[in-house]
Amino acid sequence: MTRLTALCLFLLVGLGICAPVLLLASSSAADPKVRSASALVVDRHGKIIYGKDIETVRPIASITKLMTAMVILDSGLNLDEKITVTRADRDLVQLTDSRLEYGAALTRREMILLAIMSSENRAAAALGRTYPGGTGKFVAQMNQKASGLGMLASRFADAAGLKVENQSTASDLAKMVAAADGYPLIRQASTTQRMEVRPYKGRGPLVYGNTNRLLKNKSWDIALSKTGYINEAGRCLVMQATIEGEPVAIVLLNSFGKLTPFGDSNRLRKWMLAQKN
Repeated sequence: MTRLTALCLFLLVGLGICAPVLLLASSSAADPKVRSASALVVDRHGKIIYGKDIETVRPIASITKLMTAMVILDSGLNLDEKITVTRADRDLVQLTDSRLEYGAALTRREMILLAIMSSENRAAAALGRTYPGGTGKFVAQMNQKASGLGMLASRFADAAGLKVENQSTASDLAKMVAAADGYPLIRQASTTQRMEVRPYKGRGPLVYGNTNRLLKNKSWDIALSKTGYINEAGRCLVMQATIEGEPVAIVLLNSFGKLTPFGDSNRLRKWMLAQKN
């Protein structure tokens, strides 16, 4: 390295003007051209297989709902108890719509399923509102759970992930994915492709689909997943998947373009398979 090059690098780092940090399992591995701003792949032992800006704090949108589900399940609340959607559950932040109208009633279990598989915001809000002590106590418990998991750079502000203050890092989210993988109902909810619910008496069912299109791809073996999106967070995706017999957690944050997280997942999978051959 020349003195001029060294000086330029020093100035760039000092000013914070530098390329995203890439961590590859092998120094000879080619960059898989991941487009998400932050990306992380770790194995079952937490070893980094691929990393890009893994400690940058970013909004995480509906990835938040994994924490929501864990806190509800930890509480031991009756999953068969009916919860009714009220005006308090409407989205006043992102102004998103919902097919769960005021008065819609579903069991707590069904609310968890809809919040995870279809990212239903009112379902998540209702789960937090009906927690003992209300939404404020629920959010406090979310943050306490995060601290207990070692997610020290993370903060949660609401049950649905609608507020930009729901923030984390790729590194912290890998810990959350590992924890969520220990809940059978979360695994079931996140990998269910289609679900019918009947929240209204005298009316037909509502049909919901999963927000992760990779579940339809037979080349993927996915045990858990969650998507997320608000403008401030970009497109986000976390998954627990098995690639060539190896369980891995994949975290993708702040992707530009609706399909980019799925494209990045396929690029990372292809890159990992190439390393094995």
